Amino acid sequence: MTVDDTGSGTGAHPDPDAEPARTAERAADAPRGRTDAHGRTDAPAGRTEAHGRVDSEDDQGEGDPLALRLEQLILGAERRYTPFQAARSAGVSMELASRFWRAMGFADIGQAKALTEADVLALRRLAGLVEAGLLSEAMAVQVARSTGQTTARLAEWQIDSFLEGLTEPPEPGMTRTEVTYPLVELLLPELEEFIVYVWRRQLAAATGRVVQAADDEEMVDRRLAVGFADLVGFTRLTRRMEEEELGELVEAFETTAADLVAAHGGRLIKTLGDEVLYAADDAGVAAEIALRLIETMANDETMPELRVGIAFGTVTTRMGDVFGTTVNLASRLTSIAPRDAVLVDGAFAEELVRTSEAPASEAEAAEAAAAAEKEGEEPPTYRFALQPMWQRPVRGLGVVEPWLLTRRDAAP
Repeated sequence: MTVDDTGSGTGAHPDPDAEPARTAERAADAPRGRTDAHGRTDAPAGRTEAHGRVDSEDDQGEGDPLALRLEQLILGAERRYTPFQAARSAGVSMELASRFWRAMGFADIGQAKALTEADVLALRRLAGLVEAGLLSEAMAVQVARSTGQTTARLAEWQIDSFLEGLTEPPEPGMTRTEVTYPLVELLLPELEEFIVYVWRRQLAAATGRVVQAADDEEMVDRRLAVGFADLVGFTRLTRRMEEEELGELVEAFETTAADLVAAHGGRLIKTLGDEVLYAADDAGVAAEIALRLIETMANDETMPELRVGIAFGTVTTRMGDVFGTTVNLASRLTSIAPRDAVLVDGAFAEELVRTSEAPASEAEAAEAAAAAEKEGEEPPTYRFALQPMWQRPVRGLGVVEPWLLTRRDAAP
């Protein structure tokens, strides 16, 4: 929710009903809209989508207060403030409040009285972190944006896939309205605690990875293995399959990929329908994930063929995503990989050799085995095999020499 007023709003916390006359007159002359659970307001007529959904008068009329009751239940407070009043009560300028609200993904609501004490507290906390020097203003806006984007997607998924199914009337004659409120009342505290638990776990894991970096520079620009896995022929499938079937296939692919990435120690960065992007600190982990993905999909007759590309190098991380030449190279390798195969770049191959996960060549592996046998020692064991492929130009990255990655026992 953002506003069109730029009053300063610093100082003490005034009476929330005390607003400049010009604002009150403007609000009185303008048609009043209503806001949803995030403080987002509808226009007097019509509907808009995305984060700032706007409902028509017929959708949320005075005769149907369920939306307002649910909002109050979820937020735990009544509407009390206009955006101008909330900013003044929080002791921040309207300009900064607007930046925070926009970053969180909330739509403009003018000066409707739609905000609660929670909105004021959130502004105070963010502004307090800036005033204390713990965050710069730009970083505080990034915190608001990353949190808003992530939770918006989570909330939409929960409503579309979770609550919608649970609120089907359990008995003939019951309406969804009669079921929704008590269901949300029961689920809300459980879901809230679970979300906080998962967030703390993820935060602990991410912090552990960062503090283990070799130096301060590597905390931001780190050396990672980045992998793309792409379903082959997905565009053709979209023309042949029904929407519901296509949705089920994508969900199955994303679920399988997410489970495999997590189980083997990688991190799922994002899913793009027919493609997943993952990262790992260790080249061996990234290689194992790639081959497991190929093997799992190949054993599922309902799934198209898969191809994977992996690159190793410096990666910039921002808001949970990864950027840089290494990421671009992994994407390009995926586009030229054979079906049901994994292509890696030279740096990734070198890392596997350095960590003794793969031999530099089959000839070297044979020599090492012969030398070990002569000395009466156990020969070295390798998990993976690497086969150099023809050099080829890759758009935007010049000429690269990809390597075909296979399991050692599957190597020729």
